[in-house]
Amino acid sequence: MVLQNRTLFFGDNLHVIEEKIPDNFFDLIYLDPPFNSNRKYSVLFKEGKKDSSAQIHAFEDTWEWTPPTIRLFEDLKENQNPQIAILINSLHEFIGDTPMMAYLVNMTARLIPIRKVLKDTGSIYLHCDPTASHYLKLILDVIFGKQNFRNEIVWCYRGGGVPAKDFANRHDIIFRYSKSNDYNFYVDAVRIPYSEESLERLKYKARAFRGDRVYDNYEANIGGKHPEDWWEIQPIMPSSKERLGYPTQKPERLLERIVLASTKEGDWVLDPFCGCGTTVAVAERLNRKWIGIDISMQAVNVILNRMTYHYPDIDIKIDGIPMDFESAQAMAEKDKYAFQDWGITLVGANPPRGERKKGGDQGIDGIILFRDKVDFANPKLKKIIVQVKGGATNRGDIAKLKGDIEREDAPMGVLITLLEPTAGMKREAALAGEYKYVEGVCFPRIQILSVNDWFNGKEVKLPSDKINPFKKAKDKSNQLPLLPE
Repeated sequence: MVLQNRTLFFGDNLHVIEEKIPDNFFDLIYLDPPFNSNRKYSVLFKEGKKDSSAQIHAFEDTWEWTPPTIRLFEDLKENQNPQIAILINSLHEFIGDTPMMAYLVNMTARLIPIRKVLKDTGSIYLHCDPTASHYLKLILDVIFGKQNFRNEIVWCYRGGGVPAKDFANRHDIIFRYSKSNDYNFYVDAVRIPYSEESLERLKYKARAFRGDRVYDNYEANIGGKHPEDWWEIQPIMPSSKERLGYPTQKPERLLERIVLASTKEGDWVLDPFCGCGTTVAVAERLNRKWIGIDISMQAVNVILNRMTYHYPDIDIKIDGIPMDFESAQAMAEKDKYAFQDWGITLVGANPPRGERKKGGDQGIDGIILFRDKVDFANPKLKKIIVQVKGGATNRGDIAKLKGDIEREDAPMGVLITLLEPTAGMKREAALAGEYKYVEGVCFPRIQILSVNDWFNGKEVKLPSDKINPFKKAKDKSNQLPLLPE
């Protein structure tokens, strides 16, 4: 397969990397795998495998002992690299059947093919937090070789709220590894301003020390100071114009330093957990070629909206999204949760906030928020419930949706179906009545949209005052690279 620049893959990055990406291809790989360090540390070590079919999605930042994870674990225990097999067995003996171990199994299984697609001159940056960093470094040492460890970068930041009996936790860890000793590093692209103290000292051509060598009459570099491995960069604040509302969004300034340090214009960048697309947005702005992968259709949509808003003239390719009924049917048969993820996007819905586990959503696959304008002086925020069915449906599905919208005090509901609705379903939906939006404007209380209808251009009728939980960041398409603070 010939990779095309500006491609977003919708799917599990493990399968995408193994099946669609050639070896020795990328100059830079940055990954920020979802993991919730805010959970109590002890919870991550709670033992007991969960036989759950739930999969990891963009808004779900824990890993569980699902059947696919168990299969990966068994494969790793017999990996042809004996060091990997020994390490994964040893970690399991110590950590046990915990969410932490499930996370490490999944990360190990993905880092092995990730190394293959990295160029010999390339670099990988793995973003994590102190909860799991010590385990991940062992895994990286085995897969990339401890001799190829380059930096443990400490991303420092400030923030409110401090623990009463601990130091405030205000940093993340970013491990930087190369694939070989012949790697690219462009320090002049990321030099930072000297401190006032250093500038004052350099006026007198102070003595400098490097290892066991002493340099007299030291001259400051005209481009600035060589950065240390701790970076003071503020996270995205609630009032930031860059903020999209995505829960794990990282600041562009952070990714900019990584991209500039390890690539030049025209180089290839991969983000296999691309979330809301900060890596690919920075790569585009800095004239790098890029590939993004995410398992959530919501993430892909956020990235697509973000990129087309800032760069309306570029052509972004989407791989893995159904383009006809047959491919939609294949998705529904292969992965019902991926089909649900895709299905709710057909009407512009998003996953219900606070719902973490598939199957525990009480009949809600997605929601659409809008402002009810019955009272113009005080419009209320309302939600439209969206359900997705990838198999056979009948009149009972409409009755269930009607009960769900009544329970949730939602004025409307939408049912997305793979197959065509029956005549009984259509009658049941019509009997649900209408919702009065404003004077003279009403909507069917329950609407049905089949996949075939959607491919043929049909749309559901929705209120105009919808709320997008992911706002567009300030247009930066013509902005010059940011300078370090």
